[in-house]
Amino acid sequence: MKSLPASGLEQTFSLAWRSIVQLRRNPWELGDYSFQPILFLLLFVYVFGGAIAGSTDDYLTYMLPGIVVMNMMFVTVYVGHGLNTDLTSGYFDRLRAMPVARWAPLAGRITADLVKQAWSIVLLLGLGWLMGFRMEAPVWGLLSMVLLVLVFALAFSWVSVLVGVIARDPEHVHLFGFTALFPVTFVSNVFVPVETMPGWLQGVVMANPVSVLSDASRGLLLGGPWLAQAGITLAWAVGIIAVFAPLSLWALRRRLK
Repeated sequence: MKSLPASGLEQTFSLAWRSIVQLRRNPWELGDYSFQPILFLLLFVYVFGGAIAGSTDDYLTYMLPGIVVMNMMFVTVYVGHGLNTDLTSGYFDRLRAMPVARWAPLAGRITADLVKQAWSIVLLLGLGWLMGFRMEAPVWGLLSMVLLVLVFALAFSWVSVLVGVIARDPEHVHLFGFTALFPVTFVSNVFVPVETMPGWLQGVVMANPVSVLSDASRGLLLGGPWLAQAGITLAWAVGIIAVFAPLSLWALRRRLK
């Protein structure tokens, strides 16, 4: 007979697989993980790249690690969207009447999102390679970059979980999520170097975790400094989890009463 933790893990992976398989019924969600990042990359490189960096190749080298981070931030909204859909449709209530670990539905939702995140990262890096992006670091730099982005995605998913629990319906999850994410992602060094910004704005941008993670990703892919930025990114991840995970679980328990 399986132990409770082992059963909970099996249920988590089963529910995660359910979320992934559901993409066949809702292909538009996979489109957001695929078409949206592709459009962002193509438009910014070929429309703005020459004006910003002097050439599209130079801009691709600078921007690709940042666009991976920006896309990661935006698609975490779907954790909250899917969770809210499960809550409003009564799916969570049905699971509570079954011998399922209390934490398995939420863990399954987050696990499925990490798989989709990994797909987006691979897609962007593959497209970037076809466009001419080349790594200047060993393969371990690429693997470390992907792992670092996914760790931060896992942490930031708790923000989306909280929004998904307190929002009235899935549409409000999108409204709140994207409204909050636009200033966080665009007031960063994803698209342009910090040095090109006004002095009063540079401090804000440098403190933004999106900028820190983008710098760490550039260092890991291009052979530059990355250790300090990676450490700060992990500290941000721990802090976000410490704040938003308890709040999310508290809000979820209140909603399920």
